[in-house]
Amino acid sequence: MRIISLSVDGIHQAAQRGLYDWLISQDADIICLQDLRALEPELDHAVFHPEGYNAYFFDSGVKHYNGVAIYTRKQPKALIYGLGFSSGVDMEGRYLQADFENISVGTLLAPSADSEMESQEVKIKFFDDFQAHLSKIARKRRNFIFCGNWAMAHKKVDVQNAAQNENRSGFLPYERRWMDQLFTQLDYVDAFRYAEKDPDEFTWYPNDEADNGWRVDYQVASSGLAHQIEYGKIYKNKRFSSHLPVIMDFDIEL
Repeated sequence: MRIISLSVDGIHQAAQRGLYDWLISQDADIICLQDLRALEPELDHAVFHPEGYNAYFFDSGVKHYNGVAIYTRKQPKALIYGLGFSSGVDMEGRYLQADFENISVGTLLAPSADSEMESQEVKIKFFDDFQAHLSKIARKRRNFIFCGNWAMAHKKVDVQNAAQNENRSGFLPYERRWMDQLFTQLDYVDAFRYAEKDPDEFTWYPNDEADNGWRVDYQVASSGLAHQIEYGKIYKNKRFSSHLPVIMDFDIEL
């Protein structure tokens, strides 16, 4: 099973840059997109519904703000919109999950804390709630893969200029500790790092700064899937947004 994940900085501009032509050429089983910045009725053009895929969208209800999508070759048994947080922040087009027989795949857009609508306090609350959710579902007899823009990097190797960015949202001590807990106490694995150990692997270049790469885009898998991770790659040959696609192959049949 191949999964591709990408935060697109607006689905219309990404499509104009050739995103869908490239996606079709990759023969993925599941495609997870984030930050569509479009409402679902604005996505009725055929380009956004490639042949052979079931397309599912979840928007924020606000034009040009958030939005996520999942494309699947196999029709899922169920779809889950949002995570049920009491604050409601997850209902802003931030999370959509497709459930299959024994595995669920989610597309995630975390608050970035870079605007009035997305403060650091909102981001902290989101991840506190998400941590509680991950602890809860750990008791289920089901594996999960969470794909998306997590808006934070884990270790110094994941930020090109770590020393200069250690006090910036996305690489704060609290955020790094949260990621530590995700991959230790919560028993999930960073699928890309499981497959690829080389440094200088980044997925996001804010403001197109070539010397300021961050790895904030992850495919996070239940630890039970670790030995089924076959291949991981960050696609660098062409830019569709300020983020780069993360491609993962799993030895899994849906």
